[in-house]
Amino acid sequence: MHGKKLFARSVFGLALGSALALGSYAQTADPTPQQQDIHQDKKDIRQDQRDLHQDRVDRNRDQRDINHDKADLVKDRADRNADQRDINHDRRDLNKDRADRNADQRDINRDKAQLAKDDAKYGDNSAQANADRKDLHQDRVDRNKDQRDINHDRADRNADQRDINHDRRDLNKDRADRNRDQRDINKDKKDLHKDRKDLRQDRKAAAAGKRHSPAALGK
Repeated sequence: MHGKKLFARSVFGLALGSALALGSYAQTADPTPQQQDIHQDKKDIRQDQRDLHQDRVDRNRDQRDINHDKADLVKDRADRNADQRDINHDRRDLNKDRADRNADQRDINRDKAQLAKDDAKYGDNSAQANADRKDLHQDRVDRNKDQRDINHDRADRNADQRDINHDRRDLNKDRADRNRDQRDINKDKKDLHKDRKDLRQDRKAAAAGKRHSPAALGK
């Protein structure tokens, strides 16, 4: 009788040990869906943190570009204002240059007419004709100089305006980049918050599953 009881206890102990071993093996060899979710959540959180860090780096770089562009724009505006004063001054000069050019052109026309008259009256090599040719040459030199001044003043004004337009485009682009990076940061923060919430829920589910597992109940 005593031997039968001992044998029964041995069989029960062996069965219980086998069940526990199988349960432990099943837990290690075949992770539960909750454990798989926890593992994936941790991976998602690490990726979200890397994305968030990179987005902040991009945002800070864009902000530095904006600050640089603002400084350039301030300088360009100062240059533009100085150039505008120059333009206003140049406009007066331009008007004067145009008046001088027109006067020079009239002098040229008059000298041409006078030269033709003197050639006809005194001959091509006369003192009067040579003096007219000299006046005509000087008038043309003056007219060409006035035209170069006009062209130079226009070129300066146009170059200054192009610089301002270029800096404005750069500033607008950098602001758009900064805003896009900020939106990415906000999105990554939401993703990180959601993944952390999922991790907490999966851990709770895994803990609840362990409490209701056959191994836990057998204890």
